[in-house]
Amino acid sequence: MLLEACVDSVESAIAAERGGADRLELCSALIIGGLSPTPALFDEVRQRVNLPIRVMVRPRFGDFLYSENEFAVMLKEAETWRERGADGIVMGILKPDGELDTARMRVIVQATPNIGHTLHRAFDLCKDPYEALESAIETGFDTILTSGQADSCIKGATLLRRLNVQAAGRATILGGAGINASVIPELYAATGITCYHASGKTKLQSRMVFRREGVPMGLPGFSEFELWQTDAENIRRIKQAMEAAIPG
Repeated sequence: MLLEACVDSVESAIAAERGGADRLELCSALIIGGLSPTPALFDEVRQRVNLPIRVMVRPRFGDFLYSENEFAVMLKEAETWRERGADGIVMGILKPDGELDTARMRVIVQATPNIGHTLHRAFDLCKDPYEALESAIETGFDTILTSGQADSCIKGATLLRRLNVQAAGRATILGGAGINASVIPELYAATGITCYHASGKTKLQSRMVFRREGVPMGLPGFSEFELWQTDAENIRRIKQAMEAAIPG
């Protein structure tokens, strides 16, 4: 049983540990799905939190088909995280036809020995999940983060169950997307999955007093005066739900 908290700030990392998370996935820009964090963020989280940390390697927002330049950045980032003491990296690369780009991912895995390797939800955009599962295991991934190729784990429960059976302990199926305390009993009963990935986020209001409205700094529809941050109590509820639902 494992609860991995996805965090993009020192505050969120501290809250996740306080709530009982077992491991962190550290990224930046979680609001757009997560990108590679900065070395400074990693160093500060590593100093402040006593949990294993797997670090995102994703150079940009958008699809998972990367240029040679982008791949070079990913390889260098992965090597950097290992050198700085990360417990694992999180990545995924696709080919234009929807298959996993195992050749490139194998280069990164082999360049970062003796740490963990998670295939992130690029898996959920691949053409054949059963073939991709075998390819991922053969490439060297120990964990596959997936929603069952749906927009939430509940909707992808049938595929998650099949993937969990197929993996047969050769890799961990880490259920993610829409994970909260209320869905754990149903999800475990439907899939048998015992490892989950969640941000446990809550929306906080900015402490800014002066506010100039109508001047967006990022994606349309997102306010500069709202912050998303992991809430320790949300993480605690998920962990408690897991302990109640999963035998042993």
